[in-house]
Amino acid sequence: MSQRQSVLFLFILFGIFYLSHSQNTDYKDFNRLSHKADSIITDGILNKAFPGAQLLVAHKGDVLFHKTYGFHTYDSLIPVQKTDLYDLASVTKILGPLPLLMKLVDEGRIDLDVPFSTYWKPWQGNKDKKDLTLREILSHQAGLTPYIVFLNEVLKKGEFKKKFVRNSPHRRFPLHAYENLWINDRFEKKVFRQISRSDVRQEKEYLYSGLAFLLFPTLIEQITGHSYSYLLASKFTFPMEIPSLGFLPTEKGFPNAIIPTEYDSLYRKNVVQGWVHDENASLFGGISGNAGLFGTARDLFRFMQMYQNYGELDGYRYLKAETVKEFTRVQFPGNDNRRGLGFDKPLLDNADQELSEAYPAPAASPESFGHSGFTGTFVWADPKYQLVYVFLSNRVYPTRTHRNLYELNIRTALHQLFYDHILN
Repeated sequence: MSQRQSVLFLFILFGIFYLSHSQNTDYKDFNRLSHKADSIITDGILNKAFPGAQLLVAHKGDVLFHKTYGFHTYDSLIPVQKTDLYDLASVTKILGPLPLLMKLVDEGRIDLDVPFSTYWKPWQGNKDKKDLTLREILSHQAGLTPYIVFLNEVLKKGEFKKKFVRNSPHRRFPLHAYENLWINDRFEKKVFRQISRSDVRQEKEYLYSGLAFLLFPTLIEQITGHSYSYLLASKFTFPMEIPSLGFLPTEKGFPNAIIPTEYDSLYRKNVVQGWVHDENASLFGGISGNAGLFGTARDLFRFMQMYQNYGELDGYRYLKAETVKEFTRVQFPGNDNRRGLGFDKPLLDNADQELSEAYPAPAASPESFGHSGFTGTFVWADPKYQLVYVFLSNRVYPTRTHRNLYELNIRTALHQLFYDHILN
């Protein structure tokens, strides 16, 4: 063998050794990552934080990790699948009304800084609300009442009021709230009146409120002349190729299994499955701005990837970059308010917090954003590190008193685990 051939041979051997060693190292790193994630989620299942869950994490636009754990319920009969549909609860806020409001801002049809009453006429004569801006409302800086339980308006001594609820559809009862429950079309107006009359705090400080999200679908319909659910599908979910993200999944005939939520002993007297868990959204016929969307982990990844790319996905632009950047920045940091416009943001001093006190992961950048849902859902996108994080569970099964998802800090610990993986 000539000297040149010997050098070439050694070079090839070194290349083979380097590649095999690198791949083996990557494999070992991923194995450790997977083992740690498995341990955190399995511990959650054993401590009844949820009967099952799934985790999807994407880095630089590619799915890095997607695994399922446990079962639909604690009887361990139906294992969790990647195609399962989840009740997204308040994650609906940033995937339902918010992108449509952003679209209206793009088109110059809504201004964030004029009084919201410019568009929502019932507030024009309300001295507490007439000057509130959409910017204040979306960043939870307006002082609106946090929540009103409208279920109290349709129940009396545990029985339904017949003027609002019937067991079969009728022209005056078109809203399908549950299997054999139909809501009077006048009920929505009653809700809007109560919201108009609700208290507003005079102090301009952070106070989370979902009330305006009950108004947004109707507002969007009034401005555009098209239905809220149609616009969401035509402008976003269908072009994104995620048709399973939507409202009323039981009516669509998808083959996907639907994860059950809570046993409702007060209203529906059954385990809620395939129908929105949130009672207020239910009384709107399951189509609302505060809750009501169902979707898969892939659906959420696609939508959050679009946001992370500042409005673009697969070469198609859904929203202007400057609009997404405006909605995802902190609006009132001087008021100790971490929120963006509709989006949740990290604690203002998050990087200095221990894991047990942080929200979300301490390593999440100030540019990152997302939202959580009452049923045990959580999504987060980080443009700086190109990390999309999706955690889905039904922590409210069989009852909302199950709070170990929070007590064990499961979502934050998992989130930090993936930052550690990509940054080290």
